[in-house]
Amino acid sequence: MSDPIARSRRIFQESFGRDAEHVFRAPGRVNLIGEHTDYNGGFVLPTAIDLGTFLAVRQREDQKIRVVAADFDEQRSEFEVSDEIPVCEEKPWSNYIRGVVQVLRSMSYSFSGMDMVIAGNLPKGVGLSSSASLEVVTGLALARLNDLPIPALEIARIGQQAENEYVGCNCGIMDQLISAGGQESHALLIDCRCLTSTPVPLPPDLSVVIIDSGLHRTLVNSAYNDRRRECEEAAKVLKVGQLRDATLERLEQVAEEWDPILYRRARHVISENQRTLDAVDALRAGDMQEMGRLMAASHNSLRDDFEVSLPAIDYLVEVVSDVLNGDGGARMTGGGFGGCVVALASTDRVSDIRAVVEQQYIANTGNKARVFECRPSAGASIVPH
Repeated sequence: MSDPIARSRRIFQESFGRDAEHVFRAPGRVNLIGEHTDYNGGFVLPTAIDLGTFLAVRQREDQKIRVVAADFDEQRSEFEVSDEIPVCEEKPWSNYIRGVVQVLRSMSYSFSGMDMVIAGNLPKGVGLSSSASLEVVTGLALARLNDLPIPALEIARIGQQAENEYVGCNCGIMDQLISAGGQESHALLIDCRCLTSTPVPLPPDLSVVIIDSGLHRTLVNSAYNDRRRECEEAAKVLKVGQLRDATLERLEQVAEEWDPILYRRARHVISENQRTLDAVDALRAGDMQEMGRLMAASHNSLRDDFEVSLPAIDYLVEVVSDVLNGDGGARMTGGGFGGCVVALASTDRVSDIRAVVEQQYIANTGNKARVFECRPSAGASIVPH
């Protein structure tokens, strides 16, 4: 894929007849461990990656926002900054921008319109948070161009609110928070209840390998919202505010008294929180065998207890784990129902992973996968000229 910065600038000039003033970027993310724990008040361990969304912009003197999506056949969307911005059914990608603008207006921020071109090198719909990176880069651009005093954490909250209330996906805040506040060469242990972040250094010879299964999904239309509802019901049965506060001991005490589906959902979340904390210890100790064990247990729990994996995803995890043979690990990542597998591997094993995926995955599943070797990245920022 061509350079998204150059592409966004070129299409901006072609579309609007003048040059962009600035280019902003917001990274995608991959979650190393801690899945479906964020909206349960738990712990997650994501890292921002060196793939993301780029926004070439120029401020306008009126209240009009004009957007061109370079990666969607240069589709255009246009709307006025106001308190009630209509959802666009024909161009759903624009709703992430519209939602951020409307949330900012609801918070009584005043700002002018913009001309914008979106371009990226982040695969869409595969669980790497292309939507969150678009929300964050939009919020950052609006804040910087209009001198709005909005810190990174608040930009993340605004993006989450836009996705929850405007787009209609009841996501947690992890994706927006890591996109806004990631640190180079680190993962972040995020406590999703109080939104504190603790940097966790990753070994310099460790590669973050992302394997796009080719099975794309849309969280808004999947069982994601159902899983969130099931977790809320399970918390009520356990008489806790969120599953973050439950224990496996308490769960086992009431196991025979309630719906086995709710029991399995709760067991995943409770055990996944502990695995995430254990993973921080393993990474700090450089114990990649333990990290691999924890990633395998996480995947099995997502497959069996949370039921968000698919056979093709399970197969990818299996073949990559066989290559690593305990030196690192692999698991599904993201909301589930398709998307990506993440592997942590020493850099010299990446070519082996790529080879086994290319040789075996399509032959056994009929799907073609893409392999990305990524580096932990800093969060959203303005691109230097």
